[in-house]
Amino acid sequence: MSWRRLRGAIARAAAAMQGPRPVVLSGPSGAGKSTLIKKLFKDYENVFGFSVSHTTRKPRPGEVNGKDYHFVTREEMKKEIDAGEFLEHAEFSGNMYGTSKAAVQAVQAQNQICILDVDIQGVKNIKRTDLNPIYISVQPPSMDVLEKRLRDRQTETEESLLKRLSAARVDLELSKEPGLFDLVIVNDDLEKAYSELKEVLLKEIQKTQESRKS
Repeated sequence: MSWRRLRGAIARAAAAMQGPRPVVLSGPSGAGKSTLIKKLFKDYENVFGFSVSHTTRKPRPGEVNGKDYHFVTREEMKKEIDAGEFLEHAEFSGNMYGTSKAAVQAVQAQNQICILDVDIQGVKNIKRTDLNPIYISVQPPSMDVLEKRLRDRQTETEESLLKRLSAARVDLELSKEPGLFDLVIVNDDLEKAYSELKEVLLKEIQKTQESRKS
């Protein structure tokens, strides 16, 4: 095999290993991201996959290392962050959380569209990498609607609810930055929001399905 043909074969193999374009979903708690993601997973079996995040917090009962999270020490995580192995990371309540490049590559290696559910800071961090995902913001129609949704869940204390609402205001304000997202979905009607989400992902879904047939 000539060097030119060998280079071409290597390039094709590398492209195949990269897999489909990932999807970055962002939006405040209560905007409806989880519901939309569940519908995608149900309607397109094995087409989508979640990257498994890293965290320095202790596992909760029933959580499995490598499935729910990669549970690591603060020292291990800092070392990998310093080595440039993370796409994004943040700290909440004294614990570090983040998405490693390897976690996304593991999903892509299965020829699945990797979904990353990150906050607005995570979006900005990923923008500084060469990941090249599709950026989608899912937003509530208003803060009043968001507050009602969170209260209806009955899973929050008044203090934690107010914290979520405060974070949501910041999130929505920062998400107005021009060019930050490829699509902004205002989730005031679930079926309409889901239709918009599917439409922007259709090309990648079809590519993934077709590559499995070949």
